[in-house]
Amino acid sequence: MEIKTDDYRLWYENETSTLNCLGSLRLNGMDEYDPIIQLLESAIDQEPETMILNLKGLEFLNSSGINVLSKFVIKVRQKKNVNLIVKGSKKLLWQGKSLKNLQRLMPSLELEWE
Repeated sequence: MEIKTDDYRLWYENETSTLNCLGSLRLNGMDEYDPIIQLLESAIDQEPETMILNLKGLEFLNSSGINVLSKFVIKVRQKKNVNLIVKGSKKLLWQGKSLKNLQRLMPSLELEWE
């Protein structure tokens, strides 16, 4: 599973149950995020014991994208049998505040910083 454009790349690695996100997500509204939502939901449907969301290379995420991530975390939380680890970078200012807010949605979510 992969989505690749000039601005961003998202892909899921089955072997490690890792969702990787690189680049800048500046899509306009939820309609443009539909392919990404489908990729995220496909990853959740795999129901791995532990899923990693690697955002270390995601330089920018707009408010619609943060909304998509929030809904993703809620869906993972609803699975109850899936642990979620989010990897972020302290070098990217948007991640500090936004990723901590995801932890409020799913207190068991583990944040790992680079």
